[in-house]
Amino acid sequence: MDFTGHEGWLVGFIIGLVVVLVVVALVVPILLLAARIGKQAGSILTGLEQAEINTAGLAGLNTTIESALAIIAGLKRGRARLGG
Repeated sequence: MDFTGHEGWLVGFIIGLVVVLVVVALVVPILLLAARIGKQAGSILTGLEQAEINTAGLAGLNTTIESALAIIAGLKRGRARLGG
């Protein structure tokens, strides 16, 4: 087979077309997966934002504990003064 004429150009064109089709076949599933991940990332972000709102009150937990301990200490002192 002599690939110096039209046959060589045709073979090159077919090889190029096959390469393009293989690349497209590999890239399309990656792009679809990336789109799916992007959609899931949005719902994950919404969940994390809601968790932040739901746990915002925990920032004051140490203050609540300190207040409760002060109250308990006061009650113990009062009980001791009353002879209890």
